Amino acid sequence: MSDLIDLTGKTVIVTGASSGIGAATARALHAAGARPVLAARRADRLAGLSDELGGALAMPADVTDPAQVRDLVAATLDRHGRVDGLVNNAGASIQGRIADIDLAEYRRILDLNVVSLIGVTQAVLPAMRQQRFGRIVNISSGTTRRVATGSGAYAATKSAVNMISAVLREELAGDGIAVSLLLPSITATEFGNGLFQLGVAPRPGMVAHHPEYVAGVVLRLLRTGEGTFDIPHGPEQPDIAQVPE
Repeated sequence: MSDLIDLTGKTVIVTGASSGIGAATARALHAAGARPVLAARRADRLAGLSDELGGALAMPADVTDPAQVRDLVAATLDRHGRVDGLVNNAGASIQGRIADIDLAEYRRILDLNVVSLIGVTQAVLPAMRQQRFGRIVNISSGTTRRVATGSGAYAATKSAVNMISAVLREELAGDGIAVSLLLPSITATEFGNGLFQLGVAPRPGMVAHHPEYVAGVVLRLLRTGEGTFDIPHGPEQPDIAQVPE
């Protein structure tokens, strides 16, 4: 485990912040005394969340556009002077048998789920390296831990995130930057057009979790710098976000 930190006053960029796990993470960061920076494509959603969070910096941005990513980081540094954390949460689902996947659509999903994660990470590294400190949390998926029939193409993008995260953790450790990987179980959000709903078990032993539950673990990882955290399937566990002693 890396050194435990207090999030009070820390500046953390959250991508995909307009809904779901991203919005819940931004709210949790604000409640913890941090300074969340909100990034997503839906400007109206970000504006409302910014108002809710006391005027948090909101940057409408498509993370697949390198110029918009550069603007996001520049605005963060202009407002706060540093970037302490990054939550790479932006992503999209693609469902269907691999034999039937539309390749043009899949290239767009790969760009968003994999390539942009590397791009946003690269964009924050100069500031983090200068500080000799940073925390990065990459959001993956529990589908990477099973043979995800019907979701295999999506799971493959998140399997790439798993490997990228593991390698980045080794490559950046000497710079004082901890990279963490979070694998949620199923979560009730807008993801996949509301594929999972609270109170509905898609298969035996699985329960859709609240996004706030997942956000609590994101904050745990930002505090601890732990390497990998798999959120267990089944009922939510009240103490899961607590930092281990």
